[in-house]
Amino acid sequence: MLRNRPLCRTTTPLAFLCALCVIPLVAPSPAPAQSTTEMEAVLFVQNPHLQNGRDGIDLVWIPEPIQRLCLGKTGQQCAAIDYCIRTTTKTVAMCRDLGIPLSLLPSYPSGMRPMRQHTVTFFAIQPSTSPVKSIAMLQDFYRGLPPVSLDRLSMRARVKARIRYTRKADDDDLDVFEILSVAPF
Repeated sequence: MLRNRPLCRTTTPLAFLCALCVIPLVAPSPAPAQSTTEMEAVLFVQNPHLQNGRDGIDLVWIPEPIQRLCLGKTGQQCAAIDYCIRTTTKTVAMCRDLGIPLSLLPSYPSGMRPMRQHTVTFFAIQPSTSPVKSIAMLQDFYRGLPPVSLDRLSMRARVKARIRYTRKADDDDLDVFEILSVAPF
């Protein structure tokens, strides 16, 4: 039969030191706080290539340190660059096939917003019922661009938007609630 035994068996000042070392090991750590920020952001406009044609629009928020690397690439290629910067396992096939030496990838500063690439896809948007203000401006801009320009990230296919960025313990979240202007700006 097992008896409850103290972790420290001394009554000297060493017991106090032992207790200080053990307490952090058994005390539950507090959950990271969730924080929400409303802000303006520049988002790249992409074609989501939905089966039903042009009834959808992707808005992609790219971390500033990799924007220059992502220009001319697809949103998926940019997501791979973003992943390879953040992962500790850089030997995966995705990171070997970037077309960019891993040594040239920048690091992300702590506290950066966003902490990773985010994509919001709008499906079959009805401006009259959309919770996003000025969604018709985005749709008109999207329809006015040559379709080929929506396959690769471009400075000409961008919008300024009012967003809500929520930083959570498990993952961050992005909500677009107003389109402010379209490129060029």
